[in-house]
Order: sequence, then C-alpha cells, then structure tokens
Amino acid sequence: MEPTEPYLPQDKIFTADKKQYGKLELKARARGMRHEPTPAEEKLWQHLRGGQLEVRFRRQHSIDRYIVDFVCLSHKLIVELDGAGHLEPDQADYDSGRSALLAELGYRVLRFTNEQALNQTEITLAAIKASL
Repeated sequence: MEPTEPYLPQDKIFTADKKQYGKLELKARARGMRHEPTPAEEKLWQHLRGGQLEVRFRRQHSIDRYIVDFVCLSHKLIVELDGAGHLEPDQADYDSGRSALLAELGYRVLRFTNEQALNQTEITLAAIKASL
C-alpha cells in the first residue's frame, strides 16, 4: 500500500508568510476584524458563509503578509470590499501592489465598493459566482 499524505482538515490551511505571521500579529488582527466587521462585510458574509455559493469562503484570512476580506481557497478567489479611503492615491497604490503580489501567488482578486455590497448585493454575488 502506498503512503498517503496526512489528512489536513480545511480549518488547518496556513497561507500566511510564516516570518511575518507573528511579527505583524496577523492572527490577532484577523480575529479582531472578524469580530468587528463593517456593515458591508457583514452583509456580504451572510450570503457567502456556509457554502451558499456551493464553495467555502473564509473571512479575514491571512495570505502572505496580508489579511484579505474573503477568500475561496479552492478556487484561489479573493473578494475585497473597499470603503471611501481606498480612493485616496496612496491607498490605491498600496492596493494595486497588494493585488499584484496576491496575483503572483495565483489568486484572482475581485474588488467591490462597500456601496455595491450593501445596495447591489445580488449583482455583487452574481459577479462572484461568475468568477468561480
């Protein structure tokens, strides 16, 4: 009988940069963000959680040195919700670099505004479904 890889439950997937994980306090920061979501994050999460789109999403998950809003690891799809602050030039440059690094790791990044998630939820969900 050939040896098989050990079973790793879905909950044990580690995608953070191990060197940065402790230094940047990613675990504590992600936990805090999960406990205090924005209204847009909370509304979208209610539609993504529990396999409602027939895939599993995680929220506030660490990837490399970043914490992403939502990720479907099986499809390598990240969903980010952006508030007004993301329109500022410095923040837009940061987001662009962040998305480029995540793309290098094989992830696709979808960005929506908080207003889209709150007021155009069905359109937002349709775009996510189409990307899966």
